[in-house]
Amino acid sequence: MSELPADARAVVVTASNRASAGVYPDRSGQALAGGLQALGFTVDGPHVCRDDVDALVEVLREAVASGADVVLTTGGTGLSPTDVTPEATRAVLEREAPGIAEAVRRYGEPTVPTSVLSRGTAGTAGRTLIVNLPGSTGGVRDGLAVLGPLLPHVVSQLRGGDHA
Repeated sequence: MSELPADARAVVVTASNRASAGVYPDRSGQALAGGLQALGFTVDGPHVCRDDVDALVEVLREAVASGADVVLTTGGTGLSPTDVTPEATRAVLEREAPGIAEAVRRYGEPTVPTSVLSRGTAGTAGRTLIVNLPGSTGGVRDGLAVLGPLLPHVVSQLRGGDHA
């Protein structure tokens, strides 16, 4: 497994109507940013955005254009009519990586059976990996448990590295 480059950059986006309106603090975005920092990333965000396809597409495109290696979202992946993060993400992705999203759901299932209801997706746009995580601190922890070992290799690959 390769090591994470010292200049690895991540952007965190929180999709939440209530957090964006100030109804409650963005705990999952903060947890996600902290987890990425612990993995060695320089982190931009969390950027709290309402659950709106156009708004999310704009934030995701800006994150990709910034040259981030990884963009992780939290929130907006459920079955509620206002949960639109996967739709916004698919509008930005060039290539899907369904195994990543499946691994996150599978990891959480033994302790949180409803984790399989997450519609989160994953893939790449340019040289950036985008992954949707659930909008809970537990979902973020589970996502980071899956992603942590993968991200050094993913960043290397997206930067043009060869397979070890």
